Amino acid sequence: MRDKTRTNSAAPGDGLIRAGAIVFFIGTVATLVTVAPLFLGTTPFPTYMFGLSMLMGVGFLIAGAGVFRSIAAGRAQARSAARPSASPSR
Repeated sequence: MRDKTRTNSAAPGDGLIRAGAIVFFIGTVATLVTVAPLFLGTTPFPTYMFGLSMLMGVGFLIAGAGVFRSIAAGRAQARSAARPSASPSR
């Protein structure tokens, strides 16, 4: 039996995972930019750059929410597949 799901179809939660990865990457770049002056001995960046560094954690949480949403959708699909189909009575 062939699976009805295409390999390139988007599952629930995929968008959140992608968005979380992007936000995490932006936070990583901001962290590297913020920490670099401490090692190079130059003037530190303004305080808001430290706030941008927090995007790493926010991105991680967004991606985690996407993973949990994907898990929930998979469990719901498995539950619906496991239910016996209603057969017409004679």
